[in-house]
Amino acid sequence: MQHELIQHILNCVSYAVVVVDTKCTVINMNNVALDFLERRDRVTAVGIAAEQILPIATPYIKKGLASDEFKKGTGRIVKRGTELFFEITPLIIEGNLEGAVVSLQKPSRFEELAVELSSFQDMANTLQAIFDSSSDGIWVTNGEGVVTQINRASEDLNGVKTTGIVGKSIDEVVETGLVDVSVSKEVLEKKRQISMLQNITKTGRQLLCTGTPVFDNGGRLSMVVVNERDVTELLDLREHLRAAREITEKARKEITNLNMLELEQGAFIAESKSINRLLASALKLAQLEVSGILLLGESGTGKSMLAKLLHQHSPRAAGPFLAINCAAVPEQLFEAELFGYEKGAFTGARESGKAGLLALADGGTFFLDEVGEMPSSIQAKLLKCIDEKEFTPLGGSTPKKINCVIIAATNKDLEKQVSKRLFRKDLFYRLNVFTLTIPPLRERVEDIFALATSFLNKYNERYGKFKVLSPKSLRMLQNYSFPGNIRELDSLIKKGVAVAEEDVLDVYFEQSLLGAAEAETVSTKGLSMQEALDMVEREMLNEARRACKTTREMASYLKISQPSVVRKLKKYGLGAS
Repeated sequence: MQHELIQHILNCVSYAVVVVDTKCTVINMNNVALDFLERRDRVTAVGIAAEQILPIATPYIKKGLASDEFKKGTGRIVKRGTELFFEITPLIIEGNLEGAVVSLQKPSRFEELAVELSSFQDMANTLQAIFDSSSDGIWVTNGEGVVTQINRASEDLNGVKTTGIVGKSIDEVVETGLVDVSVSKEVLEKKRQISMLQNITKTGRQLLCTGTPVFDNGGRLSMVVVNERDVTELLDLREHLRAAREITEKARKEITNLNMLELEQGAFIAESKSINRLLASALKLAQLEVSGILLLGESGTGKSMLAKLLHQHSPRAAGPFLAINCAAVPEQLFEAELFGYEKGAFTGARESGKAGLLALADGGTFFLDEVGEMPSSIQAKLLKCIDEKEFTPLGGSTPKKINCVIIAATNKDLEKQVSKRLFRKDLFYRLNVFTLTIPPLRERVEDIFALATSFLNKYNERYGKFKVLSPKSLRMLQNYSFPGNIRELDSLIKKGVAVAEEDVLDVYFEQSLLGAAEAETVSTKGLSMQEALDMVEREMLNEARRACKTTREMASYLKISQPSVVRKLKKYGLGAS
């Protein structure tokens, strides 16, 4: 019976197998070998010399049988011909060499199998290495709740051995008292990811276990993978952690890694104290999820980027960020853009109507850029919308609730516009609950080097250039007042990288900034006398800074006292030479 079973097994093998004894006499072969070697039946093949059917392989069989490797059971001979690929391995029975097994295959099929096997072996080795090297414990059960595998970390955490666990059902494991509850059992019942704490009897550990179901292509639960993490010490130190959390939360609110924010947001370089203070305040407001933040600053200071930063660091960061430029939308279209409209609201309206920006900003942030330019006809409607937390689309009859934080920005003096009745006072107070003022670039000279370097790197990479800033270039940039602020600096660097002939940008800056400074100096039309005098005084100070190294030298150059120089430099936000 055992002989028949072995023969059946051999016949199930897809390649030819011939077995010989130590004298190279054929003692067995499978059906595939009979066909492959064109033998009529097994009776006529068994008992003959191997040379008769395997003339090429027989010398290698004899060589293998005579070798120490075959006698130890470790030998293997593989040979490839143009028509035949064969492998010879020792036949070891009860520790003794009793012959050899010859596997025969056509090269094309053998190579195909070898490639597949190698690929699967590599994958299996990789997965096993990951499985065993994980510092977390991992259990795997099949769809019937039988443990099929655990890793080394799990053995240590649970105080068990793989051999004592694999093959047991989860119910058996629970019955032994190893664990008090089973996350695998919960996952099998509920067919979804489950997390729970398990108390391990043997080791006294507490494990945070997360069980994840795995489904096959037919949607059936085929296995459960459980991740175990030791939280014993964490739970023992819970009181200490609570105090640590309070300290961490306070530190998180009060201390911000501003350089990292610059890398993440691409908006702000925070070398100057003024920008550090601004960003710290902005992050506090963002985390409070407050509405009614008004951003003030000259054109080009980065108000839009600050609005985005407020959104990205708020609890609403996953929601939409929508903006409208109040100066760019025609008055007759403003209401439709803001509140949307229903079908047939006006001539030319879409058949399906259109959702307004306030509706689209649901769950996120709505940014009113250049709010000082908002048409007066819209201001009352926006005020009503903010007060009542709802609005009605054009042509509609059913109010819609708003659920968004509103941020506004302007480079205008809204208080002056209110006094001139160009902007509603009540709307101003609604939008100006919190104010963040971005200082102009001339008041944050410390940031110019970092900003210029950032822009230079960006445009060098974009245009495939290698332009550089010399100390002279930096000095010229720091002496310039930048009426267009960061936007102007960005454009200046971009143009320099794109068109300047020399790699060092000194000549380019001399030409560009000198022309800009002269234009700024002579452009006093429409200014008051005091404003014109301030402009001339600032230019004279800049000229002295370019010519002198210290404030004492500047005082001598300008024929005023050194304290006056210091005071005036501070007045205009200019750093010392």
